[in-house]
Amino acid sequence: MTRSVRRLIGMLGLAGFLAAGIGGAQAATPLKLAYSVWIGYGPLFVAQENGYFAEEGLDVELVLIEDAKIRFSALASGRIDLLVTTVDTMLQYLREDRSYRYLFALDESIGADGIVANTDIQSPADLAGKRVAYGQGSVMEFLLSVVLEPAGLTTADVTTINMTAGDAGSAFITRQVDAAVTWEPYLSRGAATDHGHKLLDSSAYPGVIADIMVAPAETTETHAAEIAALYRAWVKAVDFAKANPEEANAIMGAGLGGWLKDPAVIADVLTGVRFVDGERNIRFMGADGDPGIIVGVAEKAIDLWSRQGNLRVDVEAGDLVSLAAFAE
Repeated sequence: MTRSVRRLIGMLGLAGFLAAGIGGAQAATPLKLAYSVWIGYGPLFVAQENGYFAEEGLDVELVLIEDAKIRFSALASGRIDLLVTTVDTMLQYLREDRSYRYLFALDESIGADGIVANTDIQSPADLAGKRVAYGQGSVMEFLLSVVLEPAGLTTADVTTINMTAGDAGSAFITRQVDAAVTWEPYLSRGAATDHGHKLLDSSAYPGVIADIMVAPAETTETHAAEIAALYRAWVKAVDFAKANPEEANAIMGAGLGGWLKDPAVIADVLTGVRFVDGERNIRFMGADGDPGIIVGVAEKAIDLWSRQGNLRVDVEAGDLVSLAAFAE
């Protein structure tokens, strides 16, 4: 899925949180939140357009930064205050002197991602030894790892063809590989070929592919009130989107732009993605003494990235979850 950068991060100012007041007062400088063009981030634009951020005493600037490496570099240097990414991705940017926290969930894949394979591949176990296309170090590799685990396999048991999700899907359609870990529309296109079928999709793996709000660990302690306000604005936006899908899709299309500028495309993509509302967030993030879904997902990602050498620190999944967003 092609994404274009609309702002240069070099023009970003100092982090808004550093100058923000606590307790609901209007922030002295904008709170800079970095995102990429993905439907799961659409309600951020609903919150902005409908004034939910302002209602919560926040001045939020949504900053488009497509590349995760650049996004995390901007967060580490204080040029932005928060970012959105997948649960597994954050782990790869942790350092001994740079710790981040999961704040609240934004969206979950419920069918938009999966694996297309040749018709002779009828189970994950059948992927052993096959040429499988996926992006190494990406959430697609994470999904593949989760899928292979019950069969007693790891990604080392397949012949890896390193490609982006879109290129992997195209490679399968043109018979260059035996299987591809990809997303829509390539899942449907691959399944429609004479040689292929959809082996599985993310609907069978709840929470595994989920986007999350991320902030530096120190921010969750010093600016808990702003985080809680941001979360309340998010919940309002999701509730609005559920009650007014056509209006919300129009707002999200105008805000996100790119391949999602058409509200009809947004409506189609949302058949395989769901926004995480307040009720689901409680179950996803957990509560004191009651670990949420995210802990199990992060544990699997920690195991994978540790084995792959992509995780550079020793961490416990539960320690990465902040409940600042849910404070009254």
